Amino acid sequence: MAAAFPLPPSARSEISDIAFAENVTRLRFHLHAKGTMRSYLNLTVIILLVSVLSVAKQKTVAEKPADDSAGKTAVSAPATNLPSEQTVDGFMQQTVGYDPQISWKITSIRPAPVPGLAEVLVTVASPKGQQISRFYVTGDGEHAVVGDIIPFGAAPFASARKLLDKGITGPARGPKDAPVTIVEFGDLQCPACKSAQPAIEGLVKAEPKARFVFQNYPLEMHNWAAKGAAYADCVGRASDDIFWQFIAKTYEQQSDITAENADQKLAAIAEATGAKGADIAACAAMPATKARVDASMALGKSVDVSGTPTLFINGRKIGNVGQIPAEVLKQLVEFAGKPGK
Repeated sequence: MAAAFPLPPSARSEISDIAFAENVTRLRFHLHAKGTMRSYLNLTVIILLVSVLSVAKQKTVAEKPADDSAGKTAVSAPATNLPSEQTVDGFMQQTVGYDPQISWKITSIRPAPVPGLAEVLVTVASPKGQQISRFYVTGDGEHAVVGDIIPFGAAPFASARKLLDKGITGPARGPKDAPVTIVEFGDLQCPACKSAQPAIEGLVKAEPKARFVFQNYPLEMHNWAAKGAAYADCVGRASDDIFWQFIAKTYEQQSDITAENADQKLAAIAEATGAKGADIAACAAMPATKARVDASMALGKSVDVSGTPTLFINGRKIGNVGQIPAEVLKQLVEFAGKPGK
């Protein structure tokens, strides 16, 4: 498995599923990468939809049923059968291994939010860039399922909203008692985040009565994103107003920043936007700063953030932000602000 390639500026999103079966929350807007990468991934979608690969099954420990007071037997949910890395690697070899320019790295294999399904994340790379693809494996190990698992019920976004309302700590704009809270999970090295900024800024300006909060979510595939998040955290603690200028300038200079010059560049951007660059650099190196960034990432994972940028509008998850028309984003905010929504 070859090392991942840097993501090109033309990429539309940093994380995507192998098949882009967008749910109603995303209003069926599909994510597509440009050029050759799009061809590779579209073909991957087709292959995965028709491929059936036997997955190695792991033994699970059967739980003993317990008798309740009524004499009925309580049945525990079955344990999830997780495919082995060897099996997932074989699956990828059979589906995309025909092209020597495509490489992959297994990111994680874990139980999915839905009982009985295993969630698999794989970083797929080509000379055009990389993205993390997600699919699910059924309990019998015979099928791969592509698409999104979304919340369901009369109030499907209430759980995420509660977690966010309790956990958000990032820099904010707008009234604290706003009826709508918009939360962005972003990565300063993410080209898709940079591309989405005009749409996000337009939404914030169009909805001054909404509260907007930024949460750091640096992706592991980016070599200076964690450092960028640390600097952003420290700038935000110094001044909310300077923070928004800092991230705007960082996106402007994104292509000039590398892992080797990140400290120098980020400190200079902080200084240019009104903060004390040396103080911000010292703050960024502190363990407490890393702990805050880690906590922000943990919050994102708790509401199923897997890529950037991801927005939440009163708990409603919105992906592929840059591809959603401004009027639709505005409608979503206004709808969320209505009583009882």
